[in-house]
Amino acid sequence: MLDKLLDGIDILGLYFGLAGIFFLIGMAIQDVLKKGDVPKFGRYVVWLVLFLGCSGFIAKGLIQVFWQGAGVG
Repeated sequence: MLDKLLDGIDILGLYFGLAGIFFLIGMAIQDVLKKGDVPKFGRYVVWLVLFLGCSGFIAKGLIQVFWQGAGVG
């Protein structure tokens, strides 16, 4: 039981870490786009991809933890 819980925490930490890295990379790209002559639409696309990527990593981690917690995975 404890092993499953620790595995879940490790997996969740991995995906939250990936979401954080994805967010930092997206913010760096956003900063570069602000300085250039890029239309607002391009910046909105970066924010959309940034949001979907971060939420996807977090959702994947949560689903994996609950999936393993149920004894399926």
